Amino acid sequence: MKATWDIFCTVVDNYGDIGVTWRLARQLVAEQGLAVRLWVDDLTAFVRLCPQADAGASQQWQAGVDVRHWPAPWQPVEPADVVIGAFGCRLPADYVEALRLLPQPALWLNLEYLSAEDWVEGCHGLPSPQANGLRTVFFFPGFTDKTGGLLREGSLLARREAFEADPAARRAFLQRLGVQVEDGTRLISLFAYENAQLGNWLEALAEDAQPSHLLVPEGRILADVRRWLDAPTLGIGDVRRRGALTVQILPFVSQDDYDRLLWACDFNAVRGEDSFVRAQWAGRPMLWHIYVQEENAHWEKLEAFLALYRQGLSEKAGDALVDLWRAWNKDQDMGAAWRGALGHWPELVAHARQWSAAQAARPDLATTLVQFYRNWL
Repeated sequence: MKATWDIFCTVVDNYGDIGVTWRLARQLVAEQGLAVRLWVDDLTAFVRLCPQADAGASQQWQAGVDVRHWPAPWQPVEPADVVIGAFGCRLPADYVEALRLLPQPALWLNLEYLSAEDWVEGCHGLPSPQANGLRTVFFFPGFTDKTGGLLREGSLLARREAFEADPAARRAFLQRLGVQVEDGTRLISLFAYENAQLGNWLEALAEDAQPSHLLVPEGRILADVRRWLDAPTLGIGDVRRRGALTVQILPFVSQDDYDRLLWACDFNAVRGEDSFVRAQWAGRPMLWHIYVQEENAHWEKLEAFLALYRQGLSEKAGDALVDLWRAWNKDQDMGAAWRGALGHWPELVAHARQWSAAQAARPDLATTLVQFYRNWL
């Protein structure tokens, strides 16, 4: 009899939590043949990523996953063999008590946020005894062999390469979104939090010798785009031009379409965790808007990734990359940083591809989770 898995997800204020857990649940079903229940406290956010889902359903099947609304108060269910609490969410007290009463213990994992910080390797796989006699295990995604790896479906890179090799497929996808790209135009996606430096970057794009077409999926950065364009009513489907820059607002797309959007673009600005990982698999130069934490704790996380990601770049290209990411995340001049990065563009393009291939040579997160469970038995 195959093992059962429960994944618990609390949606905080963005789509990273549900984005990661939904991808993970789908992959565990599709590639590992597991029975997975995904417990979500906010199905409205889930529907944004899975448009065919029903925000009012207490239970539904999507892509083979048993998707459950996480009810309050909790209704008793039989615990699974493997229980994943994603990103520090607190499991229902009654569910934890049911875990304690099991004749054979379940594997209870705390799936943590992605980080390149050194301490992650030392904490990955460590048990954490609980006061009630149970124990949880810390499980860290990451970029090295001493972590749990990154989310990556087995066919992902092959699908990307097929898409890249078929200009007609790219053209048809963009046309479906209402996007017409002129020859010689740099295509850029922008999915970010609010950012005071956006105007500096857009000015640099508007003044550039090469034209750019900026695709902005509906989201939190839209207010800053409207402010720069002085277009308060700018919305989905609208297109505006200023100088060498075309700005187009897209609808919020499904996860699979977002992957294709990243593959179709020459440069991707992303945010949080889920889109950050998918941009790496796209193998394109990128810009990460890290989620802001109290006392600027996110800066250490940003610098840890930059120290790892810049390896293999020349000193000048690495400095230009770091300057760009710091400008975006630390309220510095994005215009100057962007122009600096453009001076090393071919090297940054090649490096993004090499980074993607190097990470793909490591086991993916779903595989390492399943292997960890098998070793635990």
